[in-house]
Amino acid sequence: MNRSTPPSLGRRLRRSVARMRRGTTPVETYWLVFLVALTALFGTLVAKWPTFWPMTLLIVPMVLAHLLLGPRNLPWFVVFNLAVVTGLAVIVTSGDSIELTPRVALGVGVIFVVGFIVLLTSFRRSRLGVAGAIGESMLVDLRDQIMSQGMLPALPPGWYAESALRSAGGTPFAGDFVVASRPGWGKRLELCVCDVSGKGEEAGTRALLLTGAFGGLLTSLPPAEFLPAANEYLLRQHWIEGFATAIHISIDLDTGDFEIRSAGHPPAAQLRAGSGRWLVHESEGPALGIIEDAEFLPVLGRLDRGDAVLLYTDGMVETRGRDIQSGIDRMLGQSDRLLQQGFENGARRLIDTVGNRSDDRALLLVHRR
Repeated sequence: MNRSTPPSLGRRLRRSVARMRRGTTPVETYWLVFLVALTALFGTLVAKWPTFWPMTLLIVPMVLAHLLLGPRNLPWFVVFNLAVVTGLAVIVTSGDSIELTPRVALGVGVIFVVGFIVLLTSFRRSRLGVAGAIGESMLVDLRDQIMSQGMLPALPPGWYAESALRSAGGTPFAGDFVVASRPGWGKRLELCVCDVSGKGEEAGTRALLLTGAFGGLLTSLPPAEFLPAANEYLLRQHWIEGFATAIHISIDLDTGDFEIRSAGHPPAAQLRAGSGRWLVHESEGPALGIIEDAEFLPVLGRLDRGDAVLLYTDGMVETRGRDIQSGIDRMLGQSDRLLQQGFENGARRLIDTVGNRSDDRALLLVHRR
């Protein structure tokens, strides 16, 4: 019986290097060579002039590697860097210039702690498979591409629409979002304001996914089928906190007739220009992602010249110690005062004045001039 000859040490090393290089871009290879050379340079400086160059200088290549290298090469570089630090600590402290004092030992310990942190982040990053800077740019591009679906389309003369969004953490990622479309050869305006369970970054990833899905559904489906399809989509996700509230309005831009459907969401409010009063449109429907084959009953109305309608999330009207009805009354009272100055930028002015700062907030304003 023939037995294969075990591979030599050199062959095993070549195979390991080949595995490291698979999936590594040429640019990353150049960065890896640069960082190894930089580590060698800093190590030489510390070894020759230890009283002038601190050993913590070796932290710089690790931080740069954290930003520039992918998860395949980053752990190996960190191990190489820490091996250089260990060798320098032995060389420097064995000479006559520097003794192994607690301060030197603490500096070496800090370098190892930083290396351990970088290793942990590289293991977490391996799920994505890209370097830190590239991964962040990919996430930003994804956010911009998906959030562009919430941009309001251009409207014909006589119509004005504006949306405003504020997150609880002050970041662009929030659990509240707006999707908009103008199907039917531009004769209809479809708008939806949605509130995903959770807030801030906790709900940001789910909101990004739902923004893209709801944007496609809003464009391709008739108004009566949008919320049922959105409800079915959430049920298929099987999220632990897989529910969301939403309110959808479909406006005929020729006549001003509209249909409003709500899924467990705060009601829309319409300003009647003739009377100067606000009309709250209570529509019935359960939250999305909870009940199969849910029904969402429409509320019909019309926007006449000078009328306006507000769609908003609960962060605008609900705070601790105050019920939602009192919050709606307060918001509408502030709207009367602020919108007397005109409807231009009215949503931004209103969202900066009203609402719970510890919760995500979204506001949509539509005005027929």
